[in-house]
Amino acid sequence: MTMAPEPCPCGLAATYLACCGRYHQGPLAGQAPTPEALMRSRYSAFVKDLRDYLLSTWHPSNRPPLIEAPEPGLRWLGLAVRQAVMTGEDQGTVDFVARSKLGGRAHRLHEVSAFVREAGRWYYVDAP
Repeated sequence: MTMAPEPCPCGLAATYLACCGRYHQGPLAGQAPTPEALMRSRYSAFVKDLRDYLLSTWHPSNRPPLIEAPEPGLRWLGLAVRQAVMTGEDQGTVDFVARSKLGGRAHRLHEVSAFVREAGRWYYVDAP
């Protein structure tokens, strides 16, 4: 019996390896082509606890020194991208809602994240 390919946590109709996984490791690591693709890959990295990837895709101007381990029992439930907008040739924003559950309580994180492209790579900047 073969196992079905793992669906991508970001919610797109693709396997993890064909979607966000290709930006987490391998020849396309860190090379998400758009702000939305980077944001989706970062959500998937939170789901999979890939803290090194999260730090490497955070703009150096405000990157934290480390990302704490997720709280035990945290479950990510889904991602909804409301809008992705290019605000310039090398700038964009992504409006999204990420849902999670911890200790029996549901949580929603609504954020409009800013992204910038430098030397061909997209970085998460902040959520002003």
